[in-house]
Amino acid sequence: MLQIAYIRENQEQVVKALAKRNLDATEMIQKVIDLDEQRRATQVELDNILAESNKLSKEIGDLMRNGEKSKAEILKEKTAKLKDKTADLKEVLNSVTEELTQELYKLPNTPADIVPQGKSADDNLNIFQSGDIPTLHEGAVPHWDLIKKYDIVDFELGTKITAPGFPVYKGKGAKLQRALISYFLDKNTDAGYKEYQVPHLINEASGYGTGQLPDKEGQMYHDAKDDLYLIPTAEVPVTNIFRDVILQENELPVLATAYTPCFRREAGSWGAHVRGLNRLHQFDKVEIVRIEHPEKSYEALEGMVEHVKEILNELKLPYRILRLCGGDMGFTSALTYDFEVFSTAQDRWLEISSVSNFETFQANRLKLRFKGKDGKTQLAHTLNGSSLALPRVLAGILENYQTPEGIVIPDVLKPYCGFDIIN
Repeated sequence: MLQIAYIRENQEQVVKALAKRNLDATEMIQKVIDLDEQRRATQVELDNILAESNKLSKEIGDLMRNGEKSKAEILKEKTAKLKDKTADLKEVLNSVTEELTQELYKLPNTPADIVPQGKSADDNLNIFQSGDIPTLHEGAVPHWDLIKKYDIVDFELGTKITAPGFPVYKGKGAKLQRALISYFLDKNTDAGYKEYQVPHLINEASGYGTGQLPDKEGQMYHDAKDDLYLIPTAEVPVTNIFRDVILQENELPVLATAYTPCFRREAGSWGAHVRGLNRLHQFDKVEIVRIEHPEKSYEALEGMVEHVKEILNELKLPYRILRLCGGDMGFTSALTYDFEVFSTAQDRWLEISSVSNFETFQANRLKLRFKGKDGKTQLAHTLNGSSLALPRVLAGILENYQTPEGIVIPDVLKPYCGFDIIN
């Protein structure tokens, strides 16, 4: 959530920045400012009345001690009227504050200066590419044919048990999935990230804290009875560990990692390019989260990018990195880098990671702050990234490592799998 003080002081800059998202926020920003003016004026009036009430209460006490009850009664009538007015003003203040909060929730984060202008994924900027695209043998096929051939992922069984989009991993497919999770977590903890095991359900406050609510409620599975949501990513529970927390500056940075299943309704997103493992309702992902000093968050973002690059280099998968344009960025992000693996059998790029800096956007919602060496408290910066999302990494391995004899396991994963080939 954008800070109201920043909006007041930088109205034109905020409108210009949000235009990168192809959003004309002029009226929204003006409404926010108008509501804030009303809130502040109401608060001043309320404070003045409360001060007057306190003054009268002292006068009444003095009059009563001096035996001047008649004069005290007159002032009591006056304080009674002030109490009624105080109650009315508090009601107005609460109403305006709530309306202001809801309007602020509607505003996405302002993109960083280096975010390119653009409307869609076609306008994203390719900033890095690595790895040779393999030449596959004649008769090579996409992963959805491979998983049937080797009986390692069963979509029909998942549909029987649950619904489409909930696959069952079997045999060497399940072992490869577990190997990837262990490998990713080991890479993250070796890099200094503290591992967490977190709940897979969150409450409403957690959803608002990291920005999934009220923006993405339609994509989340929700239990109305208990008012809990299945997590769309480990980012949500991990970052909310630090909701309403004040850290000391010497505790920064905070590095956290977690493996969780992720649940997304993905309403309206099915089509020719989402076959097999390309898009699921339930999938596994290992996440990294950082809480940083504002002066160091972009240096940390580059470090996260290098960390994910190292993982993909070890897997020996061809990949590229995109700097997302304003029209393709997530609601909460100030700057996002997407990693995509090339699927040779599908002849297309598959997104397997997003690494983002949210600056103070999440921290403002979370009330996640740190106390500096000067004793002053300020909002921290939050960052997160996938390292990595498993389905498309698995698809890339199956397709790019396929041979006539079977699917060769990447060298770095062989100690985790206990086998060299799926055949």
